[in-house]
Amino acid sequence: MIVRKLRLQRAWSQEQLSECSGLSIRTIQRIERGQKASVESLKSLAAVFEVDITDLTQETDMTHSTVPEINTEHVKLTQEEQSAIEYVKDIKDFYSHLWSYITCITFLTVINWFVSPEYYWVIWPALGWGIGIISHALSTFEVVNLFSPEWEKKQIEKRLGRKL
Repeated sequence: MIVRKLRLQRAWSQEQLSECSGLSIRTIQRIERGQKASVESLKSLAAVFEVDITDLTQETDMTHSTVPEINTEHVKLTQEEQSAIEYVKDIKDFYSHLWSYITCITFLTVINWFVSPEYYWVIWPALGWGIGIISHALSTFEVVNLFSPEWEKKQIEKRLGRKL
């Protein structure tokens, strides 16, 4: 998440960061999703962002940090920032899903029109996938929140057999 924040602060795409750092786009995506990065990757990113390598390996919750403040406040993620980044990622994922739906259904409609214009079979994949799109939208924009934080807490406490 820290790498993503630094990248977004500079308004860079993952492709631009990839070019500057010499890392592959997939490596950057993997690191931004929270997977462990190699020391070489961290060194490359630290050089590009002009920060110390330890700044990239710190925990994202810095509210009770004992690390001294050495001009790295722009690197730390607050809970609010992390939540906002995750929310924007969810919205981006929804719009990507919607774009895939529109593109594929349009393509299928053209095929349907040329192959069998007397029967509109394209309606079935459009309806099926459309239900998934609606469900994704309701979840993303929190219109219906079946799995609320309270539900999560209850499930965790149920698995632990004790209160959190």
